[in-house]
Amino acid sequence: MATAPAYHLILEGILILWIIRLVFSKTYKLQERSDLTAKEKEELIEEWQPEPLVPPVSKNHPALNYNIVSGPPTHNIVVNGKECVNFASFNFLGLLANPRVKAAALASLKKYGVGTCGPRGFYGTFDVHLDLEERLAKFMRTEEAIIYSYGFSTIASAIPAYSKRGDIVFVDSAACFAIQKGLQASRSDIKLFKHNDVADLERLLKEQEIEDQKNPRKARVTRRFIVVEGLYMNTGTVCPLPELVKLKYKYKARIFLEESLSFGVLGEHGRGVTEHYGISIDDIDLISANMENALASRLSGQGYCFSASLPPLLASAAIEALNIMEENPGIFAVLKKKCQHIHKSLQGISGLKVVGEPLSPALHLQLEESTGSREKDVKLLQEIIVQCMNKGIALTQARYLDKDEKCLPPPSIRVVVTVEQTEEELERAASTIREAAQAVLL
Repeated sequence: MATAPAYHLILEGILILWIIRLVFSKTYKLQERSDLTAKEKEELIEEWQPEPLVPPVSKNHPALNYNIVSGPPTHNIVVNGKECVNFASFNFLGLLANPRVKAAALASLKKYGVGTCGPRGFYGTFDVHLDLEERLAKFMRTEEAIIYSYGFSTIASAIPAYSKRGDIVFVDSAACFAIQKGLQASRSDIKLFKHNDVADLERLLKEQEIEDQKNPRKARVTRRFIVVEGLYMNTGTVCPLPELVKLKYKYKARIFLEESLSFGVLGEHGRGVTEHYGISIDDIDLISANMENALASRLSGQGYCFSASLPPLLASAAIEALNIMEENPGIFAVLKKKCQHIHKSLQGISGLKVVGEPLSPALHLQLEESTGSREKDVKLLQEIIVQCMNKGIALTQARYLDKDEKCLPPPSIRVVVTVEQTEEELERAASTIREAAQAVLL
């Protein structure tokens, strides 16, 4: 009969003794300090201050010094009691105060009330929602459309509804914050490519193709997505969609297209970047757009299933807005002409550079040379905005969550064009910005 080595017996003995000690040892009791009197304890309690839930914020922080708008943010806007021409609000087609749109919303308000009080799957689907979805699908020539109650949640919810853990998403580095949050929620493998750089995207796709060859079984169940914006919110540039479609078929990927800025802007009839390039809608797997709704295939995103549905008055307003767009297709050519006008007029301003394409209704003015401090850059641009507002031109800075952005854009003044602005007002805005920049930067 074999005997255990001596060191085994020693270790077992030590282990048994340690267990016995644990079983019979007394529980440690926290002894109250006796070196403080009752009065001293009370004084310490009174002096104690909890740690702040948020870090201290300067009184000069933009979040604490906001402008107050009185009335609707239409062509003419009253800011801090001063009437200005509005170059800050995304009201590209001027439909916000359109009498027909307002009348449709008011009639719906009287019929349905102010809200739905439930998600789409729980008594939150109204007949007007289905009417709008049918109209959107017909307008965009898609198989189906769904509407969300909140624009930001659309793409942020649609991405994780399709792309799951283990899937791979190739996304443009200039993607907006809503896309970034959707990618974060998806827990997919994220690969950023340089802004509008098709060659860099193909490099990443080729690298992934090589990786897939090493593990073909995994590759068969891994889905690949390309996520881009039709017209980028942060840069005012149009995505190279024809080249992206070629890469989609070459590398067997799916394209998600965020068209919040390009819907109702690009294309002969305002259908967005697909119409702009003459690309079949069938080549795109999902399109989202911000009319406080989405254009897409039906899905099960959390923002759709668990958020209260779109108030019926907004759905009715959107239907009437679609009617106006279809009845007046020339409105998109008018907008395009005005975008080109302001883009040309803003060139050559000392100290500022124009970022964005001539057909974008939202342009950015950035400093030609940064001071080296983002905070100082923001203050300089804000001084220009204040001077412009004093002269009756309302502008705003592009806002970002500095610590949460994947690729934080430089500070900029955003200039928004609408069909309601006259040529004289466009020229006036450009000359006012030019004078303010000269006074602040030179």
